[in-house]
Amino acid sequence: MATKRPRDPIQLAHQVFLESIGERPKTEPPAAKNPNAVALGAKGGAARAAKLAPQKRSQIAAKAAKKRWEKKP
Repeated sequence: MATKRPRDPIQLAHQVFLESIGERPKTEPPAAKNPNAVALGAKGGAARAAKLAPQKRSQIAAKAAKKRWEKKP
């Protein structure tokens, strides 16, 4: 299995060059996601919101809003 491509543009260009002339094996695209896991992940937030009491959801939302608006150093 080939390694991941580098993030640095110069190293990436060099690796693409080496792949094109056949000195390095070509990189493979990432594996496809499991469709069952994707379906479960899509349900997660809605299922959690349905389980929580309205007051608890409100507390969580207020805490999140407070964190978002805090001054950052």
